[in-house]
Amino acid sequence: QVQLVESGGGLVQAGGSLRLSCAASGRTFSDYAMGWFRQAPGKERIFVATITASGKTTYYADSVKGRFTISRDNAKNTVYLQMNSLKPEDTAVYYCASGLQATTSLSPYTFWGQGTQVTVSS
Repeated sequence: QVQLVESGGGLVQAGGSLRLSCAASGRTFSDYAMGWFRQAPGKERIFVATITASGKTTYYADSVKGRFTISRDNAKNTVYLQMNSLKPEDTAVYYCASGLQATTSLSPYTFWGQGTQVTVSS
């Protein structure tokens, strides 16, 4: 079992930045790929970014490429999502998830956090 707790969400103006954190406990963090997903009101949960277990490879949704950066610190059992140049359309609940593969699909991720709200005002 893996427990994931997100933090760092909040209200920010368009053009601003936030850094989300996801702290993991339970099984060996460095064995798992980690992903960030988001869900806007009335919409499906969608892929944002993912990082391999080693941290060597990352993938991003086109909508966030060049603005968001995913990283991880295996010594601290934490994955981060640095979000810059935020837009109102980035408003959503952001979830972190762990799985055996760094994939853009939701289903391979086994464990999920409770989510953290990000609101970007125009």
